[in-house]
Amino acid sequence: MNFTLFVAAVLTGVGFVAIVTLLARLLAPRSFNAQKEEPYECGVPTRGGSWMQFRVGYYLFAILFLMFDVETMFLFPWAVVMRTMGPAGLTAVLFFLAILVLGLAYAWRKGALRWR
Repeated sequence: MNFTLFVAAVLTGVGFVAIVTLLARLLAPRSFNAQKEEPYECGVPTRGGSWMQFRVGYYLFAILFLMFDVETMFLFPWAVVMRTMGPAGLTAVLFFLAILVLGLAYAWRKGALRWR
């Protein structure tokens, strides 16, 4: 693979993102007022501070969901080319699944899946 082509592609991508971000900041209309600075609460004015603390269980549950969602994302391409990979591909995916199952067992043992 030509390394110069790779560097050019990365620099082009970074440059494009930088230019578009700069143009958006320069050309976008702006208006500042007190109402825009308030947190949005479905049209109901907030009373007191709008910051509240959530239980860590919500975050753990979301992280576990994402972990297994990503697992599914990696398993679909493997399933498509499973026959061409042979025993090495099967071993690699079984190792991947074993790590994820150990992570799930650990979370289950620690009580992260218990909804209290």
